[in-house]
Amino acid sequence: MKLRELFTARDMTEGAPWKRIMEFAVPMLIGNLAQQLYNTVDSIVVGKYVGDNALAAVGTCMPIFNLLLAVFVGVSTGAGIVISQRFGADDREGLSRAIGNCVTLAAITSVATMLIGVVITEPLLRLLSTPDSVFDWCAQYLKIFFLGAAGFTYYNILSGILRGLGDSFSALGFLLLATILNIFLDVWFVASFGMGVPGVALATIIAQAISAALCFVKLLHMREVFDLNWHTLRMRKDTAWRIIKLGVPSGITQGIMSVAMLVVQSLTNSMGEMVMACNVIIMRVDGFAMMPNMSFGQALSVYAGQNVGAGRLDRVEQGTKQGSVMALAVSATITAILLFAGRFMFGLFTDTPELMDMAVRMMRILAVGYICVAVTQVLGGVMRGAGDTATPMWITMVSTIVLRVPIAYGMAWLTRTEAFPKGQPQALFGSLLISWAVGALLTYIAYRRGVWRKKALVTN
Repeated sequence: MKLRELFTARDMTEGAPWKRIMEFAVPMLIGNLAQQLYNTVDSIVVGKYVGDNALAAVGTCMPIFNLLLAVFVGVSTGAGIVISQRFGADDREGLSRAIGNCVTLAAITSVATMLIGVVITEPLLRLLSTPDSVFDWCAQYLKIFFLGAAGFTYYNILSGILRGLGDSFSALGFLLLATILNIFLDVWFVASFGMGVPGVALATIIAQAISAALCFVKLLHMREVFDLNWHTLRMRKDTAWRIIKLGVPSGITQGIMSVAMLVVQSLTNSMGEMVMACNVIIMRVDGFAMMPNMSFGQALSVYAGQNVGAGRLDRVEQGTKQGSVMALAVSATITAILLFAGRFMFGLFTDTPELMDMAVRMMRILAVGYICVAVTQVLGGVMRGAGDTATPMWITMVSTIVLRVPIAYGMAWLTRTEAFPKGQPQALFGSLLISWAVGALLTYIAYRRGVWRKKALVTN
């Protein structure tokens, strides 16, 4: 394959399934890792140059930011499904309408996110019992992030369009450029200008805006695949409704996860700054550990969508089996790395021995859970690609709201000690491991039941 061909739309309805999945998943993985660097570099810079309290502040902000982005996630997911299916069906007109409506919907969700986010920032932080020692930093970080939400929203939606077309390399290249810029600006704003926590937020939104602009320019140069003009940008009830209908369950899923994180974050905050900082470190490393599973899930979603559009359910099932084997092998490797090299990773965030020791203990609880997540991501990706976005939503609701939150608070109550009057941090991560395991089991059962096949037949 020539280098230029890597940066074009790719048909996933032909060729060996495992090869098509890997061609898509590898650049997705690199891109997801690069995107995770946005928040991780923020944490490393503030942890090293400002202190552990600033590290805790940055981590406390993310569940709130993710909650407000639930709507955008829904639009992005619905768009990816419609685009991959229309591309697989070789429907240029339908594909053009879907892409145009996605661009317009992104504008609407961006404005809503900015306005709502700034208004609710401080009330939410107070609701979460955010300590006074980090409250102002959290508020400044979030307000800057929300004001620059358009770049984040557009990058993710536009890169989702490119991925729906089978082009995961272009989005990767743009993201790598933006990541390098983000790292440079982080250090410059914080170390040189002493801007502290607001500096890392400003650096991130500048880098995200640039990556969004590059994705838009790329789409403008893909006229051989679809049309992007005022006619296709005009909102069409049927197209917009289909994107929203498919995307709402995914948006709700993201919202449910964010609400659960917010509720558990309140418990985390009550345990003090040391546990808050430990949680930030674990979640940053967790973000990287999750990337391969998420990449396989996204690859299987596009793969399934294109093959459903082409009426090739036989290839969907072949790809599911081969993708599952690859994802499980990668997850087992990640688990081993985390168990043996965790302390080195945590040392990147802090020089405090007690904090590193706590993080190592907590990661030992979580490590094996990444194998469970591999099952959830791959099979959930197939179901979403086929048009069944509701089933993963219900599974997430059960595993997070029904199970994780009560278990976390119950375990915390049962493990109260003089040193940890609000409960031990093991409650936070033990409950997460249980929710992952149950989620994997329910996802496997749902996949075997085959409701997604009926959705695929209706769609096609």
